[in-house]
Amino acid sequence: MKKSLIIALLGISSLGLAAQDSGTGVGIIVGEPTGISAKSWLSTHDAVDAGVAWSISNGWLHIHADYLRHFFELIPVEQGKLPFYFGIGARLGFGNDISIGARVPVGLAYIFDGTPLDVFIEIVPGFAIIPDTKFEMNGGIGVRYWF
Repeated sequence: MKKSLIIALLGISSLGLAAQDSGTGVGIIVGEPTGISAKSWLSTHDAVDAGVAWSISNGWLHIHADYLRHFFELIPVEQGKLPFYFGIGARLGFGNDISIGARVPVGLAYIFDGTPLDVFIEIVPGFAIIPDTKFEMNGGIGVRYWF
């Protein structure tokens, strides 16, 4: 019984080691803004991404959520995967005022073989809607651990 339980737990824990194009990952993003990043796969090419971060440039709390589409075939690599992705999302900012805007993330993620990590870099043009209408630019680099 004890041996079977250990084998089952090892089998379950190794599921995340095979690929990071399924499941949920949590990590950090450093840039503008800097904070916590999470991503969850909906299918082999589609994911949702969310973040809670602090904007250094304007001193407000930034919360965002994006729908992302990944293209694995564009950049072939010998090991791992290197999908190009883009998407659309929304963000809220909390500071002196409440700010609402739209986001269009564009990036690359390197998905390691055999380890539950990925690294990513993205630029995020956006458009603030409330309280003022203006063009915005965010971006950063990050790393996530996959469960």
